Amino acid sequence: MTAVLVPLAEGCEELEAVTVIDLLRRAGIEVVSAGLEAGPVVASRGVRLLPDTTLDEALQRDYDMVVLPGGAKGAGRLEADARVSALLTRMAEEGRYTAAICAAPRVLATAGLLRGKRATAYPGILQAMALAHVTVRDTALERDGKVITSRGPGTAMDFALCLIELLEGQQKRDEVEAQLARTPPP
Repeated sequence: MTAVLVPLAEGCEELEAVTVIDLLRRAGIEVVSAGLEAGPVVASRGVRLLPDTTLDEALQRDYDMVVLPGGAKGAGRLEADARVSALLTRMAEEGRYTAAICAAPRVLATAGLLRGKRATAYPGILQAMALAHVTVRDTALERDGKVITSRGPGTAMDFALCLIELLEGQQKRDEVEAQLARTPPP
């Protein structure tokens, strides 16, 4: 079974975290949410999220993909965590997927995973880093090889559906999307 790790840090953007976890689980993907520390995680709008496990426990196994939710404070905590950096480096070296949304693409940039890539993020996040080696785009979603980035809360559903398509194929994405009763834009 395909397995995805979603690290949760205090101050993460709950809409992004919950949307990714929910939609990937609807697709039959095993999703492990892991707090940087034990106990509930208070997200950016005060919503309390209860991770499945701690990051230390979660790191005892392998994953097909790691997805980093945004939220400025949460992304800052992920960026400062040596375990997250080491995990991202290992995932890239092993040719596995890494994905980040909103402020979290800066975590990928700090870990060196955006070098020579196209990426997007919440407006101003990557631009503020002055990354000469990254092509920063103002798109809702960017996929460059095994690195997937997205803009923010408003793009979370499309981001999650893209991840499903990458991991399980177009048919599974279509099945999950049909269950959502989404109305196409005019």
